[in-house]
Amino acid sequence: RFTNLPELQSMFRAFADETRLRILHLLGKGEICVCDIMGVLQARQPKVSRHLGYLKRAGLVVDRKEGLWRYYALAPAKTTFQKRLLDCVDDCLDEVPVLRRDAAKLAALRRRPCR
Repeated sequence: RFTNLPELQSMFRAFADETRLRILHLLGKGEICVCDIMGVLQARQPKVSRHLGYLKRAGLVVDRKEGLWRYYALAPAKTTFQKRLLDCVDDCLDEVPVLRRDAAKLAALRRRPCR
């Protein structure tokens, strides 16, 4: 159960942006290095980092640093409602062509180490 409306609004704002939605969909496939997110989205590091920061502030992603690289993953859902939304991003949105292409690109990128 959400304790306040601003928390719910922040989460829906995170889902409302195409770049953040693409990132969330990728993270539904597991932990990802920021370099792979950049590769899939064909976006520069500042843009990707800005959106990852927004998702982190919304409580949707967590990160860890390993050497020079930062890895991101979906945060454990705080509520059943949040879990259902994240499950939908992962499952329901596989029908969206750009998200399906993103998943295929990610699978190809994961076969090589980060640069």
